[in-house]
Amino acid sequence: MQSCEISADSTDDPLSSGLRRKRQPRIVVIGAGLAGLSAAKALLESGFADVTVLEATDRIGGRVQSVQLGHATFELGATWIHGSHGNPVYHLAEDNGLLEETTDSERSVGRISLYSKNGVAYHLTNSGQRIPKDVVEEFSDLYNEVYNLTQEFFQRGKPVNAESQNSVGVFTRDVVRKRVKADPDDTEAVKRLKLAMIQQYLKVESCESSSHSMDEVSLSEFGEWTEIPGAHHVIPCGFIKIVEILARSIPKSVIQLRKPVKCIHWNQSVSKEIERVADHNSDLPEENKGSNVFVECEDCEFIPADHVIVTVSLGVLKKRHESLFHPRLPEEKVMAIEKLGINTTDKIFLEFEEPFWSSECNSIQFVWEDEAESESLTYPEELWYKKICSFDVLYPPERYGHVLSGWICGEEALIMEKCDDETVAETCTEMLRKFTGNPNIPKPRRILRSSWGSNPHFRGSYSYTQVGSSGADVEKLAKPLPYAESSKAPPMQVMFSGEATHRKYYSTTHGAVLSGQREAARLIEMYQDLLQ
Repeated sequence: MQSCEISADSTDDPLSSGLRRKRQPRIVVIGAGLAGLSAAKALLESGFADVTVLEATDRIGGRVQSVQLGHATFELGATWIHGSHGNPVYHLAEDNGLLEETTDSERSVGRISLYSKNGVAYHLTNSGQRIPKDVVEEFSDLYNEVYNLTQEFFQRGKPVNAESQNSVGVFTRDVVRKRVKADPDDTEAVKRLKLAMIQQYLKVESCESSSHSMDEVSLSEFGEWTEIPGAHHVIPCGFIKIVEILARSIPKSVIQLRKPVKCIHWNQSVSKEIERVADHNSDLPEENKGSNVFVECEDCEFIPADHVIVTVSLGVLKKRHESLFHPRLPEEKVMAIEKLGINTTDKIFLEFEEPFWSSECNSIQFVWEDEAESESLTYPEELWYKKICSFDVLYPPERYGHVLSGWICGEEALIMEKCDDETVAETCTEMLRKFTGNPNIPKPRRILRSSWGSNPHFRGSYSYTQVGSSGADVEKLAKPLPYAESSKAPPMQVMFSGEATHRKYYSTTHGAVLSGQREAARLIEMYQDLLQ
């Protein structure tokens, strides 16, 4: 690779000085999750030779984390490929034979992903009673009808009335509650059960959205998230195989693990202090001191770059944007970061010696009867377990053993993360005993759980459009810096990727992959003459 000095007065043209004389641009990708690996793979395959991926943790994959226990693989992070038609993650899996073991049973039921389309969900109350199947079906039809109404505000441009507070949760609870109370055919006892089921369904929806409560999800924007047609699939050998496929064509020397970033100094803002440090850095050639960007790592190394692709989570940006960028981000981008939502959805896997559930049961749904008139889904710290919405039965048992996968989200998930395994296992066992009415359910032989909220490298599971935000904020988050219309400086010094930057597919693995490819495509177009 040829290199040459970048002159200080050549900042008006992105291909000026050395770049015009065929020096390869230096590209640093921050984060080795699906977005970062997709970007790096696309860049390298297009002919870029100076690409570096910095990963703060000791592994690649980001929010994909497959854990092997015995002969089974459990997903602490991404689990399902949502839809197949045109989904790049599905096609990666299909092309590499990862779905050969997938049966028709491993796909979605409606919009909620389960491990089996067979069997039925058991809706149990805290008094140990199972809600009759016909009552569940009637309520489910009503809830889904109202859910479809929530999509219409964006898709059909329907105005949002003030009563809903532009909140999916407030709107859904209000409409479903009124319809349940107005049904002349139900007894008061059945109405009470259906009213209690509203909160349980909203807890499930919150886990799906990774929000603390559906009250925080924007009603006017809810319908912009786009579902890819086709079945949902799991990868029996682990979602991490998708990560490994993306990384397969990336030389090992490109990815630096345990390399957390402290600050991105962009727009030639390197201070005299940094230049002084750089002067004593024997690894830093003289030509690098004219770089547009310096990535300052926690180990005090300064890495020069022409372009940096930032793929860290929205949670990390919320926590660190003030210190992570110098100069600070434009106010428009800061506002987008603050407006958009991200929270925690955690899984709790419980392995039992033998199943205490029936063979037809594919999930256990917890319905608290005292929540029939509740407005809030926030609990005192000692009642964190009331936010656990359900346990799915992992299917088939021949692969997973006798395992339940519990779901919890929001602030209560963070409380759960602080508890030790023994406390969580005991609490979940007591819940299962209470709701099944079976006091003899043994404690699980093993527990495995995620902790996405308290992990400083993620600070949440995935993003959603919070009340007050919109798809326009997603676009602002994704917009490269400096803004071309307001600066003569070289463009696209700092670029943004990750699921939270995809307007239609935020929160998904395919959104992450597509966002990485999108940022790579910007640079490929920019340097098309150089790459020929």
